[in-house]
Amino acid sequence: AAPAAAPAATAREVEARLRGQVEGEVRFDDYTRHLFSRDASMYAIEPLGVVFPRHAGDVQAALTAAAEAGIPVVPRGAGTSLAGQTTGPGLVLDLSRHMNRIVEIDTDARTALVEAGVVQDQLNRAAAPHGLMFGPDTSTSNRATIGGMIGNNSAGSGSIRYGMTIDHVRELDVVLSDATLARLGPVARDVREQRAALPTLEGRIHRELPRIAEENATAIAEGMPGFWRRAGGYRLDRIAGQLASPDGELDLAKFVVGSEGTLVLATRALVDLVPKPSRTVIAVGHFTSVAGAIAATEDALTCDPSAVEMMDRTILDLSRQRIEYASLGTILEGDPEALLFVSFTGDDERELVGRLEQLTALWRRHGHGYHTLQAVTPAQQGALLKVRKSSLGLLMAASEGTRRPLAFIEDTAVDPVHLADYTRRFKEVLDRHGLDAGFYGHCSVGCLHIRPFVDTADPAQVATMRSVAEEIKDLVREYGGVNSSEHGDGLARSEFNRELFGDELYEAMRRVKGVFDPDDRLNPGKIVDAPAMTENLRDPALPPAAELRTRLDFEVVGGMRGAADRCMNIGLCRKAGAGTMCPSYMATLKEEDSTRGRANALVKALSEPDPHRALGDGRLHEVLDLCLMCKACKSECPLGVDMATLKAETLAHHHDEHGVPRRSRVFASIRRLNRLGSATAPLSNLPGRIPLLRRLMDRWLGIAPARPLPVFVRGNLVRWFRRRGGATAQQPRPAGGAQGSRSEADAPQGTVTYLADSFTTYTEPGIGRAAIELLELAGWHVALESGGCCGRSAFSKGLLDEAKDQARALARRLAENTPADSPVVGCEPSCLMTLRDEHRAMLPDDEAVADVSGRVRQVEELLTEAIDDGRLRLADGAWPAGRRILYHGHCHQKAEVGTAATVELLKRIPGAEVVELDAGCCGMAGSFGFESEHYETSMTVGGDRLFPAIGAAPDGTLVAASGVSCRQQIFHGTERSAWHPVELVRAALASGGPDAEGDQVPRREGELPQ
Repeated sequence: AAPAAAPAATAREVEARLRGQVEGEVRFDDYTRHLFSRDASMYAIEPLGVVFPRHAGDVQAALTAAAEAGIPVVPRGAGTSLAGQTTGPGLVLDLSRHMNRIVEIDTDARTALVEAGVVQDQLNRAAAPHGLMFGPDTSTSNRATIGGMIGNNSAGSGSIRYGMTIDHVRELDVVLSDATLARLGPVARDVREQRAALPTLEGRIHRELPRIAEENATAIAEGMPGFWRRAGGYRLDRIAGQLASPDGELDLAKFVVGSEGTLVLATRALVDLVPKPSRTVIAVGHFTSVAGAIAATEDALTCDPSAVEMMDRTILDLSRQRIEYASLGTILEGDPEALLFVSFTGDDERELVGRLEQLTALWRRHGHGYHTLQAVTPAQQGALLKVRKSSLGLLMAASEGTRRPLAFIEDTAVDPVHLADYTRRFKEVLDRHGLDAGFYGHCSVGCLHIRPFVDTADPAQVATMRSVAEEIKDLVREYGGVNSSEHGDGLARSEFNRELFGDELYEAMRRVKGVFDPDDRLNPGKIVDAPAMTENLRDPALPPAAELRTRLDFEVVGGMRGAADRCMNIGLCRKAGAGTMCPSYMATLKEEDSTRGRANALVKALSEPDPHRALGDGRLHEVLDLCLMCKACKSECPLGVDMATLKAETLAHHHDEHGVPRRSRVFASIRRLNRLGSATAPLSNLPGRIPLLRRLMDRWLGIAPARPLPVFVRGNLVRWFRRRGGATAQQPRPAGGAQGSRSEADAPQGTVTYLADSFTTYTEPGIGRAAIELLELAGWHVALESGGCCGRSAFSKGLLDEAKDQARALARRLAENTPADSPVVGCEPSCLMTLRDEHRAMLPDDEAVADVSGRVRQVEELLTEAIDDGRLRLADGAWPAGRRILYHGHCHQKAEVGTAATVELLKRIPGAEVVELDAGCCGMAGSFGFESEHYETSMTVGGDRLFPAIGAAPDGTLVAASGVSCRQQIFHGTERSAWHPVELVRAALASGGPDAEGDQVPRREGELPQ
């Protein structure tokens, strides 16, 4: 069993010693320990402390301190292990935080020298310009570290072509268990004999390991599974094979791959790179059963594919429920029970398409499936690949409370020729025990990731889980397969290794552990001498959640703790270079700045005896501080962990304990301030231009002096609208219809209510004017809702009672003063989406809220319909026509409804080339970017992808952004003005319409289009 954690006195001593010897950070606080007690498995073990090494010397110092204190050391990369490899007592070493440098790429040798914390996609981005890539392609490539892949001997969908990580490791720089450094790699017999003579631990390893292999040659030959794709046990078969070769070369680098940090701590690796295929084509077979999909694998393998992946209906149905994967539904034919993805890669597209046709013909001839989709171009493949790589996350999203799809039998593999029969019997085991499961995985190599739904908080279900694990272990042995094929042994499977390998071989593996790590210091309890698989389970360890009154509705997911505890730590929020989640993690690379880190911190606080008081804890608020409340996690996190809502509730409890900060009150009152600023413009714009006043604002309110303030416009949207005789939603409509450019009687489309948001109304009124004029020209009567704030600003600052009052008043005005079923639109996504989301969270039983939230539509939808119907006509000769448009979507828009409607509207501009940027969050996030302590992080987030993408755009490119914060940040970070999409469409009208001057619309007060 794993060693017990050291007493508190030892913890203080170890922490003090480490702080004096380690350059990286040392954290022993309760929250950090809790965050690193979990990985993506069903286990949790709280460590004594966490060290974030900067280099191998720090790893040595940490290991020395641990040895002196008599505590274990657990290495960790992204913490995405599915079998519990990176949970353990003692000292956790997070090698991903700082040790993430790509030292060198040698294009001639096709190798890369990388530190252990380098992420797979990071390496692939660096290698791509040279036409190279790292061969093992895991589905977690956007967060999995090379060190973690070495620890697990990871593989992916392309393993049929590229093998496993072990096949791509040349050399390893490691720290041995006695804190000495070594370089492992292939050595000739004479060099091995020289090293074996050394009176060091390295010498002992070179002496004893060959002896263990020679003395157990028969056990190795008979006990090692014959199937090649394995990631369990120690690879004594490799040593035996090397010793039997004519040159007697010994390769310890490959031997320690898959040892899960139990033998050495790898700090740097020299890995092979492979040529990156320039073309990929995919056949997607549609089947009426999982068995039918598996049966079609044999034909697929005859066509020399690079991957054959299966996905069952469970995954497909889950993907249809999420905005991220909505486009998949338009691609598939019918309603398949299973899909089989067959990929062909190479450089000759004609040859690849030929193989695609060959497979399609084979399946048709043999009656496999009812339809084959051929995806040849990247555009055709995008949605398919996105769903395929997200299977795990989608399955996890089906969790209900503590009933989750668990990884304990998900990594078995058999020869593909047996896969159909094996899967049938596997399903019989699950059915006999009454377990549901999702099926997906790598048919090409006989590996299906089957994760039954189990509630480990129920002792009876834990007993069932163990029974199923034992039956599947026996089943896989019967078929000559492996119990661990790419996810490793960890805590989930190590217990069964004696039975799987036999007593003699298992004892040889124990001897190996004793040679490398005589004091059992390195990640004990994994591979050998493991605890029972049912020990250290995460969910039973949590105490019952104490009663907590919340202002927001969390009951649908089991209360506030249930909402946070949905996180299963798969770590998608640790990705970089794509998507939006999680912008603060991308900026800092700190675990606590990821959605996962924050969710786990909240679970800890909400598990305290007094959760209300715990939510006011200062350390908890350090963890939550850099959350931009962008809401990307709501859509991009497969489990839909909504950190923005959780943070708002937490802030409310913090205010209860400590009072409301002055700055929070100011920002929560932003509509009143903006209205006042507009009324007193241009005098109100002076504070933004006087350095002394900016310094005072910094001192009094904490508003960053370097951040430009919005410019107020005296002729705001409300004044403009009233001046032209328009109706407002808060004023009952006169019997004869409102007096405006289009009356209700003269509006064939009916009435639409435009939400005059708290920002553009007073600082960018041209946006609202453009939208209203377009709607009127499209046949709508427009009413203006300008009576008050939606509550977004108060909500984001945790002033939930104030936000509720504002939401209730706005919903009532709209429900009572606008026609039933009439649409409500707006141009500021953060305000408009608040009506759909936050209002329902604050007032779940309010009929007016329910009515209004169901009527919210994007203005882009109505305008696109009008253009397509011929009610609006855009001119070929207008100045936006024929231009390249870079579009940056608003985070809340992406989270709630997606950006498709806006992109489609921009595409209606004649000749426009619309490019939607995958640039993440802009970093401004409402008030966040104005706050002095957050300014640098804000700019770092924007500088990650957004600023470079806009800076690289050629002259003449137009920049469009839906959000007011996004436009402010773009101008500040790039000195380029960004347009709201409706402004560009208004400027592209074939005829000017009301208040127009030719075909141009002023961009801002005093500014014309470029």
